[in-house]
Amino acid sequence: MRREVVVQTSDLSMRFGGVVANDQVNFRLYAGELRCLIGPNGAGKSTFFKCLTGQLKPSGGTVMIRDTDTTGFDPHQVSQLGVGIKTQIPNVFDGLTVEENVWLACRRWHDARRAQVVTAETLERVRLGDLRGRTVGALAHGQRQWVELAMVIAAEPWLVLLDEPAAGMTDEETFFTAELIREINKTASLVIVEHDMNFIRAIAQKVTVFHRGTILIEDTMDVVSADPVVRDVYLGHKH
Repeated sequence: MRREVVVQTSDLSMRFGGVVANDQVNFRLYAGELRCLIGPNGAGKSTFFKCLTGQLKPSGGTVMIRDTDTTGFDPHQVSQLGVGIKTQIPNVFDGLTVEENVWLACRRWHDARRAQVVTAETLERVRLGDLRGRTVGALAHGQRQWVELAMVIAAEPWLVLLDEPAAGMTDEETFFTAELIREINKTASLVIVEHDMNFIRAIAQKVTVFHRGTILIEDTMDVVSADPVVRDVYLGHKH
């Protein structure tokens, strides 16, 4: 039985003047998969992610999400396909409470009654129930990240694209975030850009390593970690 391809890029390229950030990248994500994108700074993974999410318009090639050609789409057009997106730029309302932030995210997709139910369920799922009345601007960094994750999953997306969801978190927060992402993967396919190797080991089924704008290798974390070329260009360096 053939697995459904839910994200596919064909010869995807992105140039900034004379700099080639992505060079004819061919990538496939299958239904139910959880894929981590890694690579040294400047390898092209973040540019590739931004082309998937609509933050950047590719210079060449195509992006397909299921049967839709999303090349050149804006992020809100990508979201309307049932895709949850978390970027590095915070997308929360600091002056509102945790509950209000999540409810507003829910309300975009559900009627008021359903939004209330989904908000309550999501707050418990992301361990924010006790903080529901707190103003988001007063939260610790990790908690703010969870609010953003809650806002993403409140829409009940079938595909989730996350940019460094564990950045700046404590070990305990990172452990819980890994648990949460594994749970999200039960109902959604995921693409995650991340630097934290321990976090990646905890969640990754398959890893795509970027180097100099192209895909160097795609395999399990164990195979990738043991690859001498990967160790040379990435794992041996500190960022």
